[in-house]
Amino acid sequence: MKGNHRPFGTDELCQAALAGLFLALLVLFVFAPLSELFLKAFSEGDDGLSGFGRFAGTLSDPALRLSFWNSLWVSMTSSSLACGAALLTALSIYRTRMPGKPLVRGLALLPLFAPTMMHGIALVYLFGNKGLVTGLGWNIGLYGPKGIVLAEILYVFPQAFLILSAALEISDRRLYEAAETLGAGTLKRFWTVTLPGLRYALLNAFFSGFTLSFTDFGAPKVVGGNFNVLATDIYKQVIGQQNLSMGAVIGLLLLGPAVAAFLAERAVSGLHSATVSSNTVPVFPSKNPLAEFFALSWCSLVGILSLSVVGAVLVAALVKVWPYDLRLTLDHFLFRNVAGYGLESYKNSLFISVVTAILGTAAAFGGAYLVEKTKSPRPIREAARFLALLPLALPGLVIGLSYIFLFNRPAFEFPGGFSLKNPLHVLYGTPWILVAANIVHFFSVPFLTAVTAMRRLDPAFESVSATLGVPLLKTFRRVTLPLCFPALLEIGSYFFVNAMVTISAVVFLYPPSFKPAALAIVNMEDAGDIAPAAAMSVLLLVTNIAVRAAYGLLTQRVKKKSELWLGKERKEYAAA
Repeated sequence: MKGNHRPFGTDELCQAALAGLFLALLVLFVFAPLSELFLKAFSEGDDGLSGFGRFAGTLSDPALRLSFWNSLWVSMTSSSLACGAALLTALSIYRTRMPGKPLVRGLALLPLFAPTMMHGIALVYLFGNKGLVTGLGWNIGLYGPKGIVLAEILYVFPQAFLILSAALEISDRRLYEAAETLGAGTLKRFWTVTLPGLRYALLNAFFSGFTLSFTDFGAPKVVGGNFNVLATDIYKQVIGQQNLSMGAVIGLLLLGPAVAAFLAERAVSGLHSATVSSNTVPVFPSKNPLAEFFALSWCSLVGILSLSVVGAVLVAALVKVWPYDLRLTLDHFLFRNVAGYGLESYKNSLFISVVTAILGTAAAFGGAYLVEKTKSPRPIREAARFLALLPLALPGLVIGLSYIFLFNRPAFEFPGGFSLKNPLHVLYGTPWILVAANIVHFFSVPFLTAVTAMRRLDPAFESVSATLGVPLLKTFRRVTLPLCFPALLEIGSYFFVNAMVTISAVVFLYPPSFKPAALAIVNMEDAGDIAPAAAMSVLLLVTNIAVRAAYGLLTQRVKKKSELWLGKERKEYAAA
């Protein structure tokens, strides 16, 4: 027994130290950059303005005011239309017996795996001046607000579809049975049961879509034309004019509506979670030939549109010169004599995505464990939880801009001539700053995923471990990690896929000699190399689909092994 003795409080002290380290990392990589952004916006710049004077000057600029209202209009329009389309698709899958549901779901989620630049490129080849649809006599006037709205709908639709699908999956069949018993028909059950049950999910989907489209850079860059929005204005100020102070001000303007939408979405999510019962009975749709016909017709249209977007980009990448020389070729995948470093950029993105997935998964899962399962001081855990969720409200462009201000600063100057060297400065101009920005940009969703997975664990494991004096690290290694391994795979694939396609968070940060593939697409599009840009988009899309497919296969195998392992582990703990 003496051999197993450990000093009282050693494990708890270790837990507090690890939780404190996690909080310190969040302060360094989340809070500190955001603070630098505020300081830059309110400090005196080359224009002689500082503080509210610069804000007043910015708000009095008619062009910037117009960009702000343009961003609001585009975001509200695209989010509303995307949520309506996503609702019809989700209802078709979960409220009818329509055939081919897995295929429809896969096609609906296909845009998730592509960079937003690809949506714009596809629209150019379909509806541009030389597009396929335009050649048939239907010119929609793509470049401008119409093109941006169409591209943002493609971007927001799969996100809204996922949120509404999750809400429909947890609907309670007993409510429908009660309504049917009271004599309510199909249409009345929809208005009195289905829509009220989805009201929070619809609001959640709208606010999430609003934030995504309001802060998106890729689509307006390709099809925006002369229709300016705040995201492209930041790019012009920082990259085009090197006016970082004005970029910081516009960044805060971009942050305001995004934070408001985030707070509204959080409030709605809290109300929604309060209505979910642990005794919920899943809904099994009854046979309705008419509803199935309309559902199949609508989902066929969604599938055709999704395939048309991918097909347009694929055609652009495989023909010599659209629409003049339609012979098939693979030359565009060689990226010869084009901007953006070609295949080297693709390799760079693979490196960044793999490292982001590994380090991001470790940080998100380890941080969630320290917040949820340890006995570290409550103030540390709550502060860490707040900072871990803060990136949900931060647009990628704001993260990238704030990282410039913090990481490009060699030292911190204090009154009295005292200065302190900035330890983060060594990351500036290296690929590691891209990894850090990606981890922070996408951190909140993996963190919440890990927290959810841990809350589903049987608390008896921790109770038995604590009673026997088993160190927390051993419990983590033997129990938590094996049971949460599917969640670990989900988190890793989420980081990888998003790091492969993101533009906004890294557009200001990449070193000239280390350009990611998504940024190479931007440079190719700027240089007029549209076909090679389409080829790079296809590479990213295929890579992400392959990773998600591998995740699905591996998850199935892991779940089977976990069930066998769990039975054995329960017996050991029961004996203990």
